[in-house]
Amino acid sequence: MKLKIFLQVFGAIAVLLTIIPILAVDYWWIRMFDFTHLQLTTLTLIALLAYFIRFDIKSRSDYAFVIVLLACFIYQGYKIQPYTPLASYEVMNSEKPIGDTTLKVFAANVLQKNSEYSSLVREIQNYDADVVLLTETNSEWLKQISSTMDSRYPHAVKVPKDNTYGMLLYSKLPLVNAKVRQLVHDSIPSIHTGVILPSKDTLQLYCIHPTPPMPQENPTSTARDAEMMIIAKLSRSSQLPVIVLGDFNDVAWSRTTELFEKVSGLLDIRKGRGLYNTYNAKNPIMRWPLDHIFVAPDFRYLKMERGKKIGSDHFPVYVELHYEPSGAKVQRPPEVSAEVLDLANRMIREAELEERIKQQELRLEL
Repeated sequence: MKLKIFLQVFGAIAVLLTIIPILAVDYWWIRMFDFTHLQLTTLTLIALLAYFIRFDIKSRSDYAFVIVLLACFIYQGYKIQPYTPLASYEVMNSEKPIGDTTLKVFAANVLQKNSEYSSLVREIQNYDADVVLLTETNSEWLKQISSTMDSRYPHAVKVPKDNTYGMLLYSKLPLVNAKVRQLVHDSIPSIHTGVILPSKDTLQLYCIHPTPPMPQENPTSTARDAEMMIIAKLSRSSQLPVIVLGDFNDVAWSRTTELFEKVSGLLDIRKGRGLYNTYNAKNPIMRWPLDHIFVAPDFRYLKMERGKKIGSDHFPVYVELHYEPSGAKVQRPPEVSAEVLDLANRMIREAELEERIKQQELRLEL
């Protein structure tokens, strides 16, 4: 009897943790359960299988409990399914030969306090990407890798910061109209730049690293969500084919990332191919995809890999893309509804209001 009670409590926790992330509330202690979806799926499956140890075929309550657990497991599977080989590709494979419309991208959150500079450099040299984005980079990181990177990448946008939100963007290809913008907070930069391919085609690159919903940084996900929606709207209105990359501090299946994809009109390379979990590199049990590369329908897929450990709590991610605008119509997503756009605008306004209140409180303290 005690075992059965334990299993019921265990299962009830699994059900509760499944329901919590469905709530459209941006408090950190709600949104944190977006991240652990894979672990919750495993927890629910264990609870479901284990419950059969004490299952009473004559008990209605047992039937009801198993049905609830099964419903949770099906829902969790539904959320993960797009990132498995059971789903269709969102970005189709390229069938054209590699040429001057190919783009190779490498991105890594280096972990600011990490000092394994040579490990990162080896990975960068191994992949030999055209564009490299490094986040959580401060002045020490810039100093340690400059001799290698400056010789290989003649074009760069460098925004080192000591607040874990520094960015270094390196490129073998020419950059045009490069700007550093602070979209939500004046301490959180994003890089916006055009990139000229060898074919002379120009694409638009947005590099972001919004703040996570954490009690020591932001008690809500409002700032992160707003930055993602601003970038989504910029992507949607861009006259150039867009690539958005960086550490989103959000998982691929969350409400916010799904909204980002709808508003931006961009595509997720992971869908149909795998999770490519980039975090946590130091804990194999608690892993999920935080580092993303979203692309316009003008691009086709050539290759994607998760890199080796570089001493960071993130793995690097590497992608090869082929620019094929003639095939964009085939994989273009449906038009976004007015309700979805209104929700995105509302999230931006909430962040603006939150920031104004913070500034007023700061002035009162002074």
